[in-house]
Amino acid sequence: MEKEMRELFDYLDESASPFHAVQSCERLLRQEGFQRVEESGQWELNPGGRYYVTRNQSSVIAFRIPEGETACCHMTASHSDSPSFRIKKSRSEGKYYARAEVEGYGGMILSSWLDRPLSFAGRVIVRTPDGVEARLVQADRDIFVIPNLAIHFNREINKGYVYNPQIDLQPVYGGGSAELLDYIAGRAGLSSTADLLDMDLLLTAGQKAVTVGVEEEYYMSPRIDDLACAWTTLQGFLQAGPSGKSQSDTLDIWCMFDNEEVGSGTRQGAMSAFLPEVLARIEEKQGMSAERSAQVRSRSLLVSADNAHAIHPNLPAKSDQEFPVLLNGGIVIKYSASQKYTTTGLTAAVFEEICRRQEIPVQHFANRADAPGGSTLGNLLSRQLSIPMLDIGLPQLAMHSAVETAGCRDVKDMIKAVRAFYESGIRQTEDGVWRI
Repeated sequence: MEKEMRELFDYLDESASPFHAVQSCERLLRQEGFQRVEESGQWELNPGGRYYVTRNQSSVIAFRIPEGETACCHMTASHSDSPSFRIKKSRSEGKYYARAEVEGYGGMILSSWLDRPLSFAGRVIVRTPDGVEARLVQADRDIFVIPNLAIHFNREINKGYVYNPQIDLQPVYGGGSAELLDYIAGRAGLSSTADLLDMDLLLTAGQKAVTVGVEEEYYMSPRIDDLACAWTTLQGFLQAGPSGKSQSDTLDIWCMFDNEEVGSGTRQGAMSAFLPEVLARIEEKQGMSAERSAQVRSRSLLVSADNAHAIHPNLPAKSDQEFPVLLNGGIVIKYSASQKYTTTGLTAAVFEEICRRQEIPVQHFANRADAPGGSTLGNLLSRQLSIPMLDIGLPQLAMHSAVETAGCRDVKDMIKAVRAFYESGIRQTEDGVWRI
């Protein structure tokens, strides 16, 4: 297995919740010399400096200050969350079993969560002598199972079944006397549940990332959407740093937002003021006027990276077959007439030209005219930040399943393309005219 895939697998395995995904990214950023700044603190930003800031422990923005005056910004954005089940704090009493109470988070393929080992990850809020503190926790083994009903009790299940999440999808974690909160408190380093005040915990599929295929050309893992884009864009961002060829007049920014799967309308989501506020603080430290800020932003480009649908081997008619997106077929540029994707002919051409010069394959995704698609980060960010944008992604199968499938070659291509983007001198010189 190539180095990139081993490192991606490590990231996917250790990033079991949005909080853990941010923790993993922080570790990678610190290794490259990035300094953490706090939203609540005073920022001292130096030319050539590298910094990052988190919000809610589940979103992070990293940035490199150019050595010279900022002429434009190069940005990428991805998201840290995946569809799952949120564990409620209360314990469900049962005569025969101990069940957790859960509520669905995001639009998932419900049946994919049944009859598989499940665990949990996230954060707990604990009492301290000075107040409260959030601690990241993760189970050290599989804890839960959501059992299907035997076919003998539902002979029609293979003809289609509508799952009721409140009835069919509540996970079992032991016999009637089992205590989940005691186990969670122990994982948080607490001697009792008295100091366990609250929690933000999600069910997680216990499967590790693995390769599949005769030539190991595919890989399977939980949370490929969108941690694969988060990790590959971060790698491209880091590789284009001081040891690379990042432009001396370009402000490079890398973002990973939470809550995309539920609409991004949170304080830490893409539709929040997080990125505009970070950008405004950087501009203020650089002494930019309002006019100068408008100039810089109009020259900039933001690449929204969220995975794309590959054509299905058994159901190809579900895709527009004039645009057959394939695993290992290259980076996907996504289009939508309804502007659910922000790609325009101009922004697509600019990015595709970067890829052409690096000999990176590119594919194009568009929904069937009779099938509305989903949305992503780009059109939500554009409501907060007026910057040219496009939407791209890595092709995958079974999006929003508990375990998804994607192509190994595409990982390397995305890193290479994002690095080239950050190293490029692209900018819009006048409306409709780009320098590459």
